[in-house]
Amino acid sequence: QHGQRLVAGPLVFSTAVGMSVPDVSGKCIANLDYEAIRHESPVFHGDTIYAETTVLEKRESATKPDRGIVLVETRVRNQRGETVLTFRRRVLVPKAGFAVEDRAQ
Repeated sequence: QHGQRLVAGPLVFSTAVGMSVPDVSGKCIANLDYEAIRHESPVFHGDTIYAETTVLEKRESATKPDRGIVLVETRVRNQRGETVLTFRRRVLVPKAGFAVEDRAQ
């Protein structure tokens, strides 16, 4: 149908999550859930992809007073600027002053 070799969607998703770890979840305690995963355009062998993540909301954890929950949306684009994948995820993060490195000081 596309005349080119496609990259499997789960590989694109996994790569995008991995690309966002340093900025989004490198210090998180847990990834709580993923939602609204949409493969909007195909990714082809040889494409270059990049990901941008936006914080949509943040709130305190109802059960853990030293933690918060952050909802982010990641948009993945190819070298032509076309959006190929979007998804949202919630991460559990330590509040300021409660991270391991904060307590070590």
